[in-house]
Amino acid sequence: MKATGIVRRIDELGRVVIPKEIRRTLRIREGDPLEIFTDREGQIILKKYSPIGELNEFAQEYCDSLYESTGYTTMISDRDFIIAIAGGSKKEYLDKRISPELEKLIENRNGFATDEDNKPMKITYEDGNIEKYSAQVIAPIVMQGDPIGSVILVSKEPDAVMGKLEVKLAETAAGFLSKQMEN
Repeated sequence: MKATGIVRRIDELGRVVIPKEIRRTLRIREGDPLEIFTDREGQIILKKYSPIGELNEFAQEYCDSLYESTGYTTMISDRDFIIAIAGGSKKEYLDKRISPELEKLIENRNGFATDEDNKPMKITYEDGNIEKYSAQVIAPIVMQGDPIGSVILVSKEPDAVMGKLEVKLAETAAGFLSKQMEN
């Protein structure tokens, strides 16, 4: 564990303020859920909670299924990381931080599809060459009004074109995953 040198006092209601610098670095926003852990030495550990992370195994199976039906690389992200992938390099994407562009898209609850007007976007923070993508469809996963992740279909094939069917597939997958989270 890394010491920050920051000390905070607990107020009369038992609250502690997490410093702005730490919230910015860890991308913790107002309203974000945090899990609380304790250990035997009396330490309290706060961890950013990912509701969709609870469905990792299920998300992976869903990715596998979408990839088998479409042939497109399929990914599922939470609001911070790619949590499942099928049809692409796990080393390149799995557990990688999503790009600021994708994070903003999810936050704004907007879908995305490449066409004449929309060029491909970076998927991960480390994504250096977006030209490798010939087509993309991204659908946000929204649970009870809160954006919690996304379903992503990508192709690196030169002549690939994704249309309304792929958009509907991604939206259906996002809706289904949202319903699974509610149960």
